[in-house]
This record gives sequence, structure tokens and C-alpha cells, in this order.
Amino acid sequence: MAEQIKYIENPSVKLRNQPYLTIEIDVSKALKSWKSSLYSFEWLDKTGAIKPASDLKEADQERRALVERQITQGQELEMPILGIGMLDNVEIGTGKAVFLTVAAMGQTKMPVHIMAVHEKEFEAFIV
Repeated sequence: MAEQIKYIENPSVKLRNQPYLTIEIDVSKALKSWKSSLYSFEWLDKTGAIKPASDLKEADQERRALVERQITQGQELEMPILGIGMLDNVEIGTGKAVFLTVAAMGQTKMPVHIMAVHEKEFEAFIV
């Protein structure tokens, strides 16, 4: 099911004063890097695995359920916007629920937006 997901441009990229690129990333590599994020504990357990929905805080459970419904209904998902954090790790700027829900469903690659100035930093994650 996850491989059939359709993505659309995230409207946030047009609101920013920076040029953005769309790239296709290896989800597992990006997830491994995001594990270093200060916010990863909200969605990842201590081993770095994505928590089951029941272990997420209520707001994140609702976000995940919404993404799952969108997928089930065949709706297009807005591409997440990724960046590079202070520890040179992947950060999820916008679209955390989309990225992590689809990753939990087993999707191995995903289109995302990145700032054009971060293209070199993302080379290791491009499929």
C-alpha cells in the first residue's frame, strides 16, 4: 500500500524566501539520522524504532490517524520539508506526521523538499 502513495508539493515552500528542491530520499537513512534530533523521542522509542500509534501523545495519534485515513482514501499527501539540524542530522521541518506514518508503513523511499543550499548535505540520503 505504501508504494502507491501520491505526493504533492507542500504549499509552505512557496511562502518561504528560499529556493527549494524536491529530492527522493532513502527513508531508513533519513530516519536513522533524525534519531539524533531533540524531538525524535516524541515518535521514536529508545532503539530508534517508530513507536506504535498507541504510544504517541494524543495529538500525534490524531495526526497519524489522519495521514492513515488520507492514504486509505487515496488522497495525495503534502511532501515533508526536511532540513539539517545543529548536529548535522536530518530535521523534519514540516510534515513530521506524514514522514513518520509512511515510514512506519514500510515505505522505503519518499519525495521531500529541501532548501537548495542543503543539497550537498542530503547527497547521502538521495535514492
